[in-house]
Amino acid sequence: MSLTVPRRRGAVLFAVCLAAFAINLDTTIVNVALPDLSRQLHATTRDLQWIVDGYNLAFAALVLTAGSLGDRFGRRPALLLGLASFGLASALGAMAGGPGVLIALRVLMGASAAVIFPTTLSVITNTFPDRRERAKAVGLWGAVTGLGVAVGPVCGGLLLAHFAWPSVFLALVPVALVALAAAWVWVPESSAPAEARLDPAGLVLSSGAIGTLVYTVIEAPVRGWTAPATIAGFAVAAALAAAFVVVERARPRPMIDVTLFRTPAFAAASGCVTVAFFALFGFIFLVTQYFQFVRGYGTLSTGVRILPVAATLALGSVGGVALATRAGTRAVVTAGLLLLASSFGWIAASPTFSSYTSVVGQMVLMGFGLGLTTAPATESILSVLPPAKAGVGSAVNDATREAGGTLGVAVLGSVFTSLYAHHLATTSFGALPPATAAAARQSVGAALRIAAQAPAASQRSLLDAVRHSFMTGFHVAGVVAAAVCLLGVLAALALPGGPLTAPSPAAGRTAPDALARPAL
Repeated sequence: MSLTVPRRRGAVLFAVCLAAFAINLDTTIVNVALPDLSRQLHATTRDLQWIVDGYNLAFAALVLTAGSLGDRFGRRPALLLGLASFGLASALGAMAGGPGVLIALRVLMGASAAVIFPTTLSVITNTFPDRRERAKAVGLWGAVTGLGVAVGPVCGGLLLAHFAWPSVFLALVPVALVALAAAWVWVPESSAPAEARLDPAGLVLSSGAIGTLVYTVIEAPVRGWTAPATIAGFAVAAALAAAFVVVERARPRPMIDVTLFRTPAFAAASGCVTVAFFALFGFIFLVTQYFQFVRGYGTLSTGVRILPVAATLALGSVGGVALATRAGTRAVVTAGLLLLASSFGWIAASPTFSSYTSVVGQMVLMGFGLGLTTAPATESILSVLPPAKAGVGSAVNDATREAGGTLGVAVLGSVFTSLYAHHLATTSFGALPPATAAAARQSVGAALRIAAQAPAASQRSLLDAVRHSFMTGFHVAGVVAAAVCLLGVLAALALPGGPLTAPSPAAGRTAPDALARPAL
């Protein structure tokens, strides 16, 4: 029996949301396995950061390129290819024998996700041309993607309660296969080869700029923030970004019209999405370790305890778009960022053994803040571009998400690592043999093992030293995250203040130039 148009649209939305869920699940499902990877693969804290950020780095660096290629050669083939390679890389990740191999496979997973993610939003843009209908679809998409990020620790914890760490990668394979089958059956072909012409220079420069920036930030704590290599990395990233702007401005049909970043609906929304995912990824990276290392919870218990973020993020995403249609994007996103800043301020002021009720309160504020920020801001980004450029517009949104998330893990993880190591060196660990003390500074898991193996008379003082050092880094990371969210509020003030309008489908398709280059 053939599907009616509304039912077909619902099936398409289901398929792309499932694909988005799979790759966002992968961003955090590995987090609860970090202590196991530290023990079984002998991974250092830096290795653990790269296991998380290798995925995010490839995702962020390649997503603009992938979105443009999807527009040019077809979104359906891009979606199918990305899901197939994502499933294969996940299966291989379960067989990794060391941190180096696993990091390489995480990079491959991230590259596959870069092909998938912009396609999901561009399919939604072309399937729902009416802005109000598209806003509802984007709200649901935002809820599902946020849910994937937030329930990752729960799924990982459930698996690790019964199986070894490879299970967190094997579990992604059937999700990818189901999404692949759904996309094969329901997602129609769409492309815009005339509008989305190849731009090799733009593809190379955009990937190089984002990749160099993220890589430099990840490596800066090891090299030093003022080291020549770090300064050179920032300089190269800035030069590549400037070259990208020059090249794109000179092209009659650029990969992306860089003048869009002078449009508040586009630039401010991109900044707000970056800030929100900076906060989310950094929080999950640290809180999963807090629950396991400091509170001593198991993997499943840790995952379950993070569920309030997932539930409230989903509610905030759907409700945020509904509120924006009445109160305007600016008011809703500003409120969301203020809630985010409040949650991190509360975290920074919390004692080591806070009651779980307090932790739930922090996560509820965070989840609602994320939902109210990301879904309306994403819709604002998509509203600026015509359907022919849907892939690139989606890719800009995805790049801001992944760059923000990667920077969140890199910056907050680096702040935490630096302060943890510095504080630990001033405790009783400083009296231990140099090699032992160095191992403890490099890994919280190693420090706990050293404390557990110490003579009974010194065990308590060593365990307290690890916990206090952990919380020193955790609290300051919370202050940094709160400050970043407050800076995001300044960007939110530049967003459009009126309620969403609902242009006719024809308007969005017959006047692409007017949408691509809005009046300033």
